[in-house]
Amino acid sequence: MLGDLTGRYATGSYSRLGSDHQSLVLRADRQGAAEHGHRITAAIACHVARAGGTVDQLTQLLLHPEHEGGRHARNIALRSGHPRALDYIRRVWASASEAVSTTRAMGSRHDAYEVLAALRDRIETTPWRGERGRNALRVLRAHLTFAEMAGGPLHYASERQTAEEAGISRTTLRAVYETVLNPQGWLRRLRTGHGREGSTWYLGDGSAPSHDAPALPSRFRTTQFPPDPALEEWTTPETATTADIDSIVLGRLMGHDAFARHGLGSAALMLISALHQRPDQTVSELVGTSSVSRATTYRTLQHLADHGLVHHTGETWSLAPRALEGIGNSRTEADAGPEAAPAQGWDEVAEQHGTTGVASRRKALHAAQRAAYREALDHLAEHRSRAVVIVRDGRQVLVPAPRPDEIPPTWHAPGGCVLDPATGRPAADWRIATDGRLILITPSDQRSYDELAAAHAEALSEWNCAA
Repeated sequence: MLGDLTGRYATGSYSRLGSDHQSLVLRADRQGAAEHGHRITAAIACHVARAGGTVDQLTQLLLHPEHEGGRHARNIALRSGHPRALDYIRRVWASASEAVSTTRAMGSRHDAYEVLAALRDRIETTPWRGERGRNALRVLRAHLTFAEMAGGPLHYASERQTAEEAGISRTTLRAVYETVLNPQGWLRRLRTGHGREGSTWYLGDGSAPSHDAPALPSRFRTTQFPPDPALEEWTTPETATTADIDSIVLGRLMGHDAFARHGLGSAALMLISALHQRPDQTVSELVGTSSVSRATTYRTLQHLADHGLVHHTGETWSLAPRALEGIGNSRTEADAGPEAAPAQGWDEVAEQHGTTGVASRRKALHAAQRAAYREALDHLAEHRSRAVVIVRDGRQVLVPAPRPDEIPPTWHAPGGCVLDPATGRPAADWRIATDGRLILITPSDQRSYDELAAAHAEALSEWNCAA
């Protein structure tokens, strides 16, 4: 009720994603303040709902004149009237009650791991049909790995990091996120990464479609509909609604060059994971457990057999005894060796398919992109404080920095330093940027993003009070 003292809810309030869903656009001051106030109000409403309170108690808390956290609701009452404020509080309460009732509060790390284990089981039993569905599974499995390291569904990861873990390109990653994972409620991006910070993600269970899912492009729409069980159409295992794979094995193999796009591909990953989960399956059983079509199953099994990775005994297929060397050929061995490396034979498979070095080239490309981006950030960082504040007669006076052509050449020193004209020695607090502008280095320049956001929120609140 004291308000956003640490700037936790200021992050992202004063900016939004542009129409290209990539660049950031600044909000107007009033719009940013309203967004910030709404986030604080929603957080308070969720706390009251989780504590078993009522909407009347929430209204009393928000409209109390001494509670800074209710400033947004009181501003609505002041501008639009008391009934409009009460209606706003009821809408926020309804959303908070739904959010609290449909989510689970994780009080310990053990609870978080239980949620992630249940999510892994759901992923393994969900059919991921088609190439796009299998790529979505690889992306989701990569995020599950990051969530397990973070200790909960909330985690941080960049697109390049996820693409390297899943063994796919960033273009494919974005496509499956926008068309599969986000619309179906598997994955949500809470905050877009900026600067040296990765994006903030939250793993869902796929049961609640996302409300902010974008409309699918025309190339992803189709006029063909799935078969209707009531009409007894296509009564084959291809219409199965459940799958049965081992996502642990899939997660350890999907980043290898052998499973790149022009290598064995995602279908081989699904079949190997299904055979590792349950050996000795027929083709009809594999079609259901792996969610791979019958034709693709026959073709992929033949490729795996040519490399000696699977064996065909009668009508059943099984993994070769040393197909997953280093990972194990049983679930107990797979669970016991989290640091196991892929089998040595995968390098030979990648060499035969011409995909050797795909992962290393992707990492090198991403490293070059990161270096170029950080260099651009360093150039932007040079344009910090361009003015100095002096105190005269008890008042703070803002003195603008001189123009580049007004800086005397005698001030320049090697290494971008500034010579003090009085002493002739370099001034420790001043630098010269690449465009010739003076930069004042102060302790405030070393503040983190959250500290800057908190300072901005505090300054805005003080300005509103003064106004």
